[in-house]
Amino acid sequence: MAKLPVPLVFDWDKGNTEKNWAKHKVHFKEAEEVFFNKPLKIFEDEKHSQKEKRLLAYGSTNKRRKLTIIFTIRKETVRVISVRNQNIKERKVYEKKN
Repeated sequence: MAKLPVPLVFDWDKGNTEKNWAKHKVHFKEAEEVFFNKPLKIFEDEKHSQKEKRLLAYGSTNKRRKLTIIFTIRKETVRVISVRNQNIKERKVYEKKN
């Protein structure tokens, strides 16, 4: 599992925040909650890591909404690329006990 920077700082692109809200109805503050709640499962996204290393996070919000977050780490900050509800396959991985 990839290590997150400490302290956890987020860098949001205005276009991405608007896109995630319009397309998936996820507010950027709700997405940030996932990184502070347990369990949090993080995987490398090898398929989409051509220009920079991308990561996938499976987690849940304070209201237990299960989200998938695609992000990268730039200069010790978490930069969210996309956030959406987990699909069935992702939910199975997330809910599987280690």
